[in-house]
Amino acid sequence: MILTIPQSKFFNMAKSEKGRGFIISSFIFIAFLCTIAFINEIRFQHLLRFSKCALSYASYNSSLGNPTLPIHSSADEIRVLLGILTLPDQYNRRHFLRLVYGTQSVAHGRVDVKFIFCNLTKEDQKVLIALEIMRYDDIIIMNCTENMNRGKTYSFFSSLPDMVNDGPEGFGGSYPPYHYVMKGDDDAYFRLDNLVESLRPLPREDLYYGYTIPCENMNPYGHYMSGMGYLISWDIVEWLRDSDIPKKHLEGPEDKIFGDWMNEGQRGKNRHNAKWSMYNYPEPPTKCTHELWPDTVAVHLLKTQEKWMQTLKYFNVTKDLKPSKLYHMIP
Repeated sequence: MILTIPQSKFFNMAKSEKGRGFIISSFIFIAFLCTIAFINEIRFQHLLRFSKCALSYASYNSSLGNPTLPIHSSADEIRVLLGILTLPDQYNRRHFLRLVYGTQSVAHGRVDVKFIFCNLTKEDQKVLIALEIMRYDDIIIMNCTENMNRGKTYSFFSSLPDMVNDGPEGFGGSYPPYHYVMKGDDDAYFRLDNLVESLRPLPREDLYYGYTIPCENMNPYGHYMSGMGYLISWDIVEWLRDSDIPKKHLEGPEDKIFGDWMNEGQRGKNRHNAKWSMYNYPEPPTKCTHELWPDTVAVHLLKTQEKWMQTLKYFNVTKDLKPSKLYHMIP
């Protein structure tokens, strides 16, 4: 007996079989995609963990390699030591200058401000200055007799390499410990960020930087730099320690004597005249003065409190003072 299936029913069965096959195939394909995604997710998580570990390891090692700089700092950051020559008994002046320099910020560099004087001679100095060192750690006491023009500047520069180099890699693991060292007067106001930015395009070796004397002269190679503040690169600091030239010629106006050392030793072949970003206070007017202006690196001869206040007010040094209910400032 032969069974016959109507043609319409046959086509309906075929369509049903094709539908089930499509559904099954789709389900298998979706399952395959999920499996691939799951495997890739596992691989991605492993890679993510590995990359995090690698980055952490790199950051850790970079911080170990140069512990004096933060992890995200640049190797191009400039390190400057500003040594302010003063006297042990100038307590009030040091505390005032700590306010002046402690509230300044340097965007892309580091400036360490230190107060420089010779051996202590009084019992009260030994107590009070020891307290200052414990509190601020910003004083260098050299093994010399206090003086103005008989070698104090030489003692400062020549003593530094043995003071701050702590091993073959230098201060804190960096060499040189400072790219530049600057001698400054305690009646000068230095704007630290402007100082660093002025140094950025200059050489880091054999550099002699300052305000060329006499005032009307713009050639830094003919004479010497004013005692208000002059800066040298670290290689010259080491030369001053090792050379016999300064030792034979210590007495006299310290800024002029320093220029003589540079000329006799044929040092400071790279010289930079910072005039007129460095200048004397505008009053009384002389050839060495001009009005205060924004691009200032240093203002000199701030001999009175009034001159200091006018200078600090011009540069708006309190602009970052945050409003608070704890104090009422009268405009």
